[in-house]
Amino acid sequence: MFIDYVNIFVKSGDGGNGMVAYRREKFVPDGGPAGGDGGKGGDVIFRVDEGTRTLMDFRYQHHFRAKHGENGRPKGQHGKGADPLIVTVPPGTVIKDKKSGKVIADLVEHKEEKLLAKGGRGGRGNKRFATPANPAPEHAENGEPGVELEVTLELKLLADVGIIGFPSVGKSTFLSVATAAKPKIADYPFTTIDPNLGVVASEDGRSFVMADLPGIIEGAHEGVGLGHRFLRHIERTRILVHMLDVSGMSGRDPYEDYVTINRELEKYNEALKDRPQLIVANKIDMPGSEELIQKLETNIGERIERVSTHTKQGLDSLIRNVADRLDEAPEPEPITEDIDEDESRAVYRYEKEKEFEITRDDDGAFVLYGEPLERRVRMLDLSRRESAERFSRTLRKMGVDAALRERGAKDGDTIRLLGIEFEFME
Repeated sequence: MFIDYVNIFVKSGDGGNGMVAYRREKFVPDGGPAGGDGGKGGDVIFRVDEGTRTLMDFRYQHHFRAKHGENGRPKGQHGKGADPLIVTVPPGTVIKDKKSGKVIADLVEHKEEKLLAKGGRGGRGNKRFATPANPAPEHAENGEPGVELEVTLELKLLADVGIIGFPSVGKSTFLSVATAAKPKIADYPFTTIDPNLGVVASEDGRSFVMADLPGIIEGAHEGVGLGHRFLRHIERTRILVHMLDVSGMSGRDPYEDYVTINRELEKYNEALKDRPQLIVANKIDMPGSEELIQKLETNIGERIERVSTHTKQGLDSLIRNVADRLDEAPEPEPITEDIDEDESRAVYRYEKEKEFEITRDDDGAFVLYGEPLERRVRMLDLSRRESAERFSRTLRKMGVDAALRERGAKDGDTIRLLGIEFEFME
């Protein structure tokens, strides 16, 4: 089964917790703090593997979680950092933020990588907090939480040539006779519901990848028929083979088909109107086809290739002309619009957010929330007195105290944050 669109959840690993420990050895008085740092959490990295063709592997697995870093140890030993989680995707995968639709990465080349979610840093052990004023701190940090993301993976086929046209004009038959591909073929609309690829070799030794793309109908740019499932794959192709049925048996006007399809392409993506096209009249073995072709050439204003996929008439000439056009055609522009270049998704996700927000519960308590504030608080071990004091300093430094006063907080008012309740004190 060809899968080209999935939604998944990814989470990088949490950093390991720092440790509170002291050096206790015989004949070593006043050994001092010796708690090691926690290890870094695992990153989530997406990597292109040219051996995969679809997003089928994501059909049954939608959650990807990297491992956490190890906790710090006594004697100043640091915890081990977690290995990154490598998620392989086929060439042509576009990664988008599910909520905003913003493009995060466009992965094309074999082994190309994107760091999607950075692992949390390890918490510092109490050895890191020793000062002349406090040579034996009872404080260590918890590991930084990993980054959680919901993303959409969208596959756009990497083919040199895309065959376009209304359903049942002969696109699949053309691919089957020009390559070793074996697409499903029948004379009814939407026989092809998944793209098919094949490698075409010309007589002079040139080769290229050709894709038979599902048929298009009017309104496809709005999702009618196979809609976007068809149109997204055209964006990667360097040239288009526009196939028309000139047998007269379909009951449609081939010129109207030509105009309709080009209109749909332009509405979907305006850049596609400038994509080089080779117009091909198929089924020339049928009576009266030449008259239709001449009329088409007059209306369109350019020469039309003539083939019969049934008798293979004109196929060698067409393949040669396609190869010639490919030699001249530029590479399609990669998707760059709205791509976030920041390697750390944690920065991308949170830099535009306020550090904290304040609301009121029904009972009058003040509620603090906001990812930057919550991440810092989660790194504090509030079961230890020194960490609790550090919590107070963190709130003061981030301006929480001043903001609460502005909202009318007074001595004794209840403040809630991450399930913790405490009293406001002037």
